[in-house]
Parts: sequence; C-alpha cells; structure tokens
Amino acid sequence: MPGEFIKPILTAIIVGVVFYSIILHEVSHALVSHWLGDDTAKRYGRLSLNPLVHIDWFGTVILPLLLYLTAGFIYGYARPVPLNPYNFSNYKRDVGLSALAGPVCNILIAFGFAAIYHVFSPNIVIQYICTYVVFLNLLLAFFNFLPFPPLDGSKVLGIFLPDDLYYKWTMQERNGMIILFGVIIVSNLMGWNLIGRVILPPVQYCMGMLGLF
Repeated sequence: MPGEFIKPILTAIIVGVVFYSIILHEVSHALVSHWLGDDTAKRYGRLSLNPLVHIDWFGTVILPLLLYLTAGFIYGYARPVPLNPYNFSNYKRDVGLSALAGPVCNILIAFGFAAIYHVFSPNIVIQYICTYVVFLNLLLAFFNFLPFPPLDGSKVLGIFLPDDLYYKWTMQERNGMIILFGVIIVSNLMGWNLIGRVILPPVQYCMGMLGLF
C-alpha cells in the first residue's frame, strides 16, 4: 500500500484517468455511429478527444459532487452523443452496436491497465493506480450494461426485441433516468445498494480473471 502522504496524489491521478475513460466511452459511441453511416456526432464535434465537448456541467460535475457531499455516493452522466438512427442501414442493430461501443471501450481500458499492472508488478504505486482504474472502468462498463433505459444495455437488448415491443421499450427513455436516479438514491439511503449487488459480482469476477485479486 502506498504511503499515506502520496495517496491524495494517486487519487487525483486515478480520478483523472477514469474521467478520461468516460470521455473515451462517449467518443466510442460517436465513432461506431460514424462507422455505421451516421455523421451526426461528427458534425456536432463529438469525435473529439477534447473533454469539454462531452461534459454536461450539471450531470458530470455538479450532480456527482452534490451527491457525494450529501448522500455519500457518486452518480453522474456526460452529454449524450447525438445520433440520427434513420441514417443507419439497420435501425435497431446499429443503434445497439453504437451503444455497445461505450461499455466495450471501458472493458478494453480495464484490460490495458491490467496488462500494465502485471508488467510493472514490482511497483506498488503503479499497481495501486492500475487496480483502481481497472475496477472503476469495469464498474462503468457493467453499470452501463444494465438493460434499463436510457443505459446502453437497454439499446443492446433492443436489438433482440420485436419491432412493436422495441418502440414501446425506447419510449421508456423519457422517464428512465429519473426512475434510475430514484432507485439509486433510495436504495443507498436504505442501505440496500441494489445496483451494487447486481454489478459488483461480475466486476469482482473479472478482477479475479485478470489477476488483480
């Protein structure tokens, strides 16, 4: 374990890497959407690695800080990547693949930092940073895999739904964020941590498979 005096520095590094992981998550949505024939994200400048074009100041900065200071947990979001699904050759499939790109990006980042962890195995500081970066990226990935509108997993699930059910399902995105936000707040205040109970087991399994436990 690194010395207590350098932990704030390491925490700042981890936060910075994870913050940029979220940016790469959004860029991945935009990039795959572009590959599949929709240039909307590109026209709005969302293929950029500049974090400022992806930040939602309320959802990315104010809300996480407010929740951390008042309720003891962090929840937030970046600006949704704009897309026009009518530019896709296959509406449901390509929307789902564009959504899938974000969590897959976080998993690839986790794999990359797991490799760095093992390459620099004698270095306890690098191991410390890599362990948390891997854990938090896997947490982001599996959270977004939840098949609950408007999370990415709901769009991936949509690939396999019949058309009539698919359109009813996508209509739930209007209220989905509010409902999800409510579930997270209530479950944490009640000490249930429902979301954590769902996503932590696969995260811990992957950490073990990657040799970080």
